[in-house]
Amino acid sequence: MIDWFQNKRPTALTGLAFDGQRVEAVTARRTNGSVELGSACAATLVADLGSADPEVIGLELRGILAAAGLTERRCTVALPTEWALTVQTLLPELSEEDTQSLLQLEAENGFPYGVEALSIATSRFKTVDGTAGATQLAVQQDRLRRLEAILQAARLIPVSFTFGITALASNFGGGVALWADERKVSLLITSGGGIVGLRTLEPRSATNGSVTEGSGVPAELVLRELRVSLGQLSEPVRAGLKQVRVFGQGAPADTLAAALTERAPTLGLKVERVIRFAPREFGVGLSETAPVTPAVAVVVGQLAAQPVGLEYLPPRVSAWKQFAGKYSSGKLLLAGQVAGAVLVLVGLAFLWQQWQLNRLRSQWTELGPKVRELDEFQQHIKQFRPWFDESVRSLSILRRLTEAFPENGDVTAKTVELRDPATVICTGTASDNTALLKTLDRLRAMKEVVDVQVDQVRGKAPLQFTFNFQWEGNPRQP
Repeated sequence: MIDWFQNKRPTALTGLAFDGQRVEAVTARRTNGSVELGSACAATLVADLGSADPEVIGLELRGILAAAGLTERRCTVALPTEWALTVQTLLPELSEEDTQSLLQLEAENGFPYGVEALSIATSRFKTVDGTAGATQLAVQQDRLRRLEAILQAARLIPVSFTFGITALASNFGGGVALWADERKVSLLITSGGGIVGLRTLEPRSATNGSVTEGSGVPAELVLRELRVSLGQLSEPVRAGLKQVRVFGQGAPADTLAAALTERAPTLGLKVERVIRFAPREFGVGLSETAPVTPAVAVVVGQLAAQPVGLEYLPPRVSAWKQFAGKYSSGKLLLAGQVAGAVLVLVGLAFLWQQWQLNRLRSQWTELGPKVRELDEFQQHIKQFRPWFDESVRSLSILRRLTEAFPENGDVTAKTVELRDPATVICTGTASDNTALLKTLDRLRAMKEVVDVQVDQVRGKAPLQFTFNFQWEGNPRQP
């Protein structure tokens, strides 16, 4: 009976979507095969989601929801897209057990953190030629635990953690989905019923902070990054992408959709501006005026019992299951036999135990602030350690190689192979020989690059090329 109450699907939920310090919330209730939306609000948190005390953020969130009249405690949460870490793997024909072993190995090698520190969800996809693949999307467990603490302080009970854009595009068979707001653009690529890639584009990361606050991500930047993302895909995956859907409310999404409508056809893509949900998109009735937002998508999808595909809510184990797992029938009999002896000792040990507890509490009162401070330092060290290694050779090589290529797409790379100790091999296509020669000249002018050699050039327009060069870890001095 306990499990029945815990597993019963709720009929009313609050949908939350976090994006930086901004939070969006909406209530929804399922009745007679349809979902009705209730009160909604959007606000900017004063406290920072990633660094402030969870108790402080939780109290602030609780006040925002109370002021808007959102009283439903059970909630489903759309996580910030920038929390996602991805690793993509093409799957050979293996048994399921061997496939899981392969994915485990890829996760250990591909993610910047140990797998024990991550919560990982896997999405399987297929290309147009039938090739199978899998994308592993991970979120740091520290962030999930912190979010749980915030919701607990706000007196909320989470039933699901997922990404908003995956809920928005849950019925999108294959293509590119973009969520645009005033701060960033989330880019999701799907193919063959699964996720191929997920990333976030922010204007400051590419324009050195020269973008006007609230103006959104420039369309040129989105188009360039979209071209780069598509160029990194294998040909079977790329061949199955025919459509771009633009989600979002307000000027940033409208501006982006208009710009892509003009430019996306050059990439073989058709642009669709999504301003309302399709009829019965989630398998239930929904008002035509329902806003197309991550908060609405995750809460309606949850009430409609539509699988979100990616779930990051840490599992809960009830006290009854913990007890049942700890004691089998034989162990329970043994426990009964020793219970009498234990009860005799309990009376004598009680006073001593209380004295010990009081002493430890007193010590913790003195050590507690220092421990919390050290724990916070440790979390920061764990989070930022991978980015302070100045010898990240692969990233340095890829950055310099990218700088040598023209931004207009006349020369594109298909593969980049890094061989020890310092050999780099690049293959790709160029519109003509002049564009290729200019690229090689820019590459030769770089101090870190030596001995640039062209291995092969085939065709005319476009032509296919292969060249290699040697990378010097310490650039030559002029």
